[in-house]
Amino acid sequence: MMAMEEQPMLLSANPMAVLALVAVVTLVALNLLISSRRQARLPPSPTSLPVIGHLHLLRPPVHRTFHELAARLGPLMHIRLGSTHCVVASTADVASELIRSHEATISERPLTAVARQFAYDSAGFAFAPYNTHWRFMKRLCMSELLGPRTVELLRPVRRAGTVSMLRAVLESSERGEAVDLTRELIRLSNTSIIRMVASTAPGSVTEEAQELVKAVAELVGAFNVDDYIAVCRGWDIQGLGKRAADVHRRFDALLEEMIRHKEEAREAFRLRRDGEEPGIGSKQDKKKEAVHKDLLDILLDKAEDEAAEVKLTRDNVKAFIIDVVTAGSDTSAAMVEWMLAELMNHPEALRMVREEIDSVVGGGRIAGEADLPRLPYLQAAYKETLRLHPAAPIAHRQSTGEMVIRGFTVPPQTAVFINLWAIGRDPAFWEEPLAFRPERFMPGGAAGGLEPRGQHFQFMPFGSGRRGCPGMGLALQSVPAVLAALVQCFDWAAADAGDSNKAVMIDMKESDGLVCARKQPLLLRPTARLSPFPAVV
Repeated sequence: MMAMEEQPMLLSANPMAVLALVAVVTLVALNLLISSRRQARLPPSPTSLPVIGHLHLLRPPVHRTFHELAARLGPLMHIRLGSTHCVVASTADVASELIRSHEATISERPLTAVARQFAYDSAGFAFAPYNTHWRFMKRLCMSELLGPRTVELLRPVRRAGTVSMLRAVLESSERGEAVDLTRELIRLSNTSIIRMVASTAPGSVTEEAQELVKAVAELVGAFNVDDYIAVCRGWDIQGLGKRAADVHRRFDALLEEMIRHKEEAREAFRLRRDGEEPGIGSKQDKKKEAVHKDLLDILLDKAEDEAAEVKLTRDNVKAFIIDVVTAGSDTSAAMVEWMLAELMNHPEALRMVREEIDSVVGGGRIAGEADLPRLPYLQAAYKETLRLHPAAPIAHRQSTGEMVIRGFTVPPQTAVFINLWAIGRDPAFWEEPLAFRPERFMPGGAAGGLEPRGQHFQFMPFGSGRRGCPGMGLALQSVPAVLAALVQCFDWAAADAGDSNKAVMIDMKESDGLVCARKQPLLLRPTARLSPFPAVV
């Protein structure tokens, strides 16, 4: 008590102490005032809980939860996932403002603890920071790796995969068996993308890669408490880090095998080219080599190019391969499945797709990618599927600086979620937004001039801006071509329909994860339509 009573006397005897105390109090008060004002300018937010923030509100699938919250709080809202601040954009107008006005500020993508392992600590492309390396890889993707010329050159690889799947379905049809089309489509997608990456990889590599791709997708898409709650970081409470390390070790060994196999083939070609086999150095042979280059060839060419703007390391090559095979496999399979399920639930639309294919292609050969420009209704049905079921329903970004959006302040290092699923169903832009109506994308329809390439913010299933999906061109070719072959070659019925002529609606519930796939496997009974079935497809 005496010490407390003596304190005012000591302060009055030391004016400098008084000034110092006043200065500290003033700084603290100003800091609290500024923080409170910034907090007040944050977008609307639901009531949070200590430590976990709004994690208790999230239910799978997350894009639907965000949509429900936005209906109460508005098109731009703030949520806190543990220690992580996030904003969610749920309309085209807000997404447009974010991408057009703040593109430079949201060019980063959040790198989770698990994703960091598979990205070789951001050595890849999908999660790399926006820097010289990322810009180089983006140009390489758009011009060579996933550019129109490479997509065209690797068309036979995708065609071979489709042929193999059709033959397997035909055999099941002849035996009167149901087909797990979900499994068949994932196998087709995985095999095709792996063959596009490394066309000469042994079959054993392809099979193991399919298993690892599935494991990577599950681990990266899983909720990891380490990413959101600061006090839990480093503890690996769920064991995801340990599992990811094991899958990464196996995947790394597989990638090394693929790269060594490719390097041996490239060295053998160089030896032949240098004269061990007459004529191997001719222009015709060099042209043949270029035609057969796969994505790994292109990456290794760049890694060996001393004059390249960015020198690619082995980790860069491996990380990019993981990016491509994990991003391009399940997404393509999911889109074919959603499209077929929607058509089966809308028999009139299915009839129009099938009649268009029969009219343009006939029954003597199988429809393919070259036929797509002459199949406008098929492409309209694909666009409508993309609108209702974007493969990646939420576009993830991260802010690097402060942003002011619609009078609200978004601080740096905030996760930015753009709900593409909600935007595609916004009644402000779409008439009967929940209805499957391909006609809206036909010439003369309300959305007849819209393309899914990111220029129209009410319809951007592949994202938009710098971080838009680089594989969009490949998806726009491969997905509708596979669907065309399936509906041209077979009649489909739900496996549980029995002998009844009554149509059975396909369950359209969604699974949770990075890829918005159907929750239940698509089990169907195929009946061959083409007789005789084309021997050469």
